[in-house]
Amino acid sequence: MPDQDDSLLLYLNDAIATTRNKETLFRNVTEKLRLIFPFDAITIITLDAEHQYRRVFLRDYLGEVLLPDTLERKPSRLPVEGTPIEQFVRQPQLHQYDLQEMLREYRFQPFEALLAKGMRYFTVVPLRTGGQLIGLLSLVARRRPELSALDADLLEKIGSLVAVAVTNTLAFEDIARREQEKTMQLALNNALLSIKERGELFRAIAAEINRVVPCDYFGVRIREANSPTRALAEFNKQPDGSFQPLDENRFDELPLTLRTKESMQLIFREPGVYVGEDFEALARRHELLRYIREERGTRSVLCAPLDTTEEATTVLIMASRQPFAFTEESLELILALVPQVRLAIQNVLAFEQIDALRAQLEQERTYLIDEINTTAAARLDDFVGGSAVMQQVYTRLAQVAPATTTVLITGETGTGKELVARALHNLSPRKERALIKINCAALPAQLIESELFGHEKGAFTGAHDRRIGKFELADGGTIFLDEVGELPLDLQAKLLRILQEKEFERIGGRRVIHTDVRVLAATNRVLEDEVAAGRFRADLYYRLNVFPVRLPALRERPEDVEPLMRHFLERFTKQMGKPVRGLRERDLRALQQYSWPGNVRELEHVVEQAVIVSQGAFLEFQGFAAATQTAPALPEPNGPIKTLKDQERDHILQTLHRTGGRVSGPNGAAVLLDINPKTLEARMKKLGIQRTVEVR
Repeated sequence: MPDQDDSLLLYLNDAIATTRNKETLFRNVTEKLRLIFPFDAITIITLDAEHQYRRVFLRDYLGEVLLPDTLERKPSRLPVEGTPIEQFVRQPQLHQYDLQEMLREYRFQPFEALLAKGMRYFTVVPLRTGGQLIGLLSLVARRRPELSALDADLLEKIGSLVAVAVTNTLAFEDIARREQEKTMQLALNNALLSIKERGELFRAIAAEINRVVPCDYFGVRIREANSPTRALAEFNKQPDGSFQPLDENRFDELPLTLRTKESMQLIFREPGVYVGEDFEALARRHELLRYIREERGTRSVLCAPLDTTEEATTVLIMASRQPFAFTEESLELILALVPQVRLAIQNVLAFEQIDALRAQLEQERTYLIDEINTTAAARLDDFVGGSAVMQQVYTRLAQVAPATTTVLITGETGTGKELVARALHNLSPRKERALIKINCAALPAQLIESELFGHEKGAFTGAHDRRIGKFELADGGTIFLDEVGELPLDLQAKLLRILQEKEFERIGGRRVIHTDVRVLAATNRVLEDEVAAGRFRADLYYRLNVFPVRLPALRERPEDVEPLMRHFLERFTKQMGKPVRGLRERDLRALQQYSWPGNVRELEHVVEQAVIVSQGAFLEFQGFAAATQTAPALPEPNGPIKTLKDQERDHILQTLHRTGGRVSGPNGAAVLLDINPKTLEARMKKLGIQRTVEVR
């Protein structure tokens, strides 16, 4: 018997010295031990330096003993306190235990599972090296083993050899793990330096981490204050091992409340590994996780917070279909990578912000150049005209300019609605940001939505790139919606949402964009009539009509004709380098008596034309027959006076005669009257003008 014992010790010593693979080594140990000592299962656990935590280093079940699912987990750090292990640690020598007796003192689920399989007796051998307890070797059997003093001595000697093997294996594992960590950190650094696009960067990070900690799902999610959780990056492993991005809105159709989703984020604020029963318990409490388990087959989750502040919480989440895919060692490895992943997120967000600001600056530059080239009046002091009705307008503009209130500017075409919008913006606290203008009547209906709200790449045919909409561009500034009465009804609903909620979505996008914009709207239509006719939403009208400003027509303030005319005369004379010419009194009276259906814009064009064609000492208005030749004479004191409606009707009829009945087009009446063709047709219908009957 001693010779056999010596042979066994010599064999184990040689195996320990020559074998580096843990599984091979302990398979050989198990086979040799079982030739001498009858047992049905063997377990080796290691202890930390303070004997506070244990790690299942190796477990092997022989014969017909089936391994319970709860014991099938990978090595993990488990507390000693409150378990039978604390009693084993206190015993300095080999000792035998009865499972039934142990369970009277401790409620220990692994022992309960073993007892249910018929296991009854424990033989525990302390593993010491250099006088330090580094672990425990336990042999489990159905029948009580009868060990002699020599058997016990041999087992303790074997325990010393196994302790050396465990120590060596742990050292080799530590070296291998450190090499893996260094390799992965180097790969992450290379990706961080070379990849700037968010999706590709996090795909590379997921692939590198998967080499060391295999997973089926990799995601980084962020929850900002007062905002729902959103994904920075999410990937699913494909059958070929590659990672493909997931749709961040894939759960939107589920009948889950936002609260259900957010409750899981509270759990993920702390580092954790959820496997086995821990995962099942978590799934029972959270509906979304239960859905993922049932639909995706997820059985394990690892979460590592990357950054937790009052403003935002960012967390890295990994998931696997394997029931015990992650361990405490996996979590420690991921936590060691947190600084690099956090830096990657900061860089990605910084690059995206730079790109967004660059695009916004380029757009604003375009608009500012347009502003510089087209701005004629930017302050109330620059407005020309001191009539009583205009003084009332100036007062209202001065009152509302410093506020953020929505203003609805109404008035006929050519009365200066855009100039008023510029003045309101330049007198407001938002003057440092852009004034974004959009003419709602100048774009086809199918393009207005993209112009206002933007679109994502591929949202529709021809959407080759992402486009930033006017509302997004005007964030922090002012947007001027000219001819707002021309908006289609479906877009009116979306505009109403922006006015109410201060948020919108790009075409083809799912992300809600918040914007802080002051809205100025203008129209030459009577919106009350449009609402009554069902062409304009009543709720939108009341949202726009917070502070109405009506610009009077030029015929309502004839005393302003002369200062306006002299203002335009001075400007065009300087621009064209023409000599200063005088104005005949009769021409001035004719200009003042004219009805000016085109208002100030028409007067501006008349003066510009006169400056161009005049040759003598006085301005010549030959091109303005309506003002100089066909202007109606002043009515006799007792004669009939035409109403404004009749005058407007006569002027439109006269213009239609000159164009041969053509309303639109380059030579149409709309061009001569400087009015939108649709608006002119609406006026004609309102005035009862039929081209086929009255225009010949």
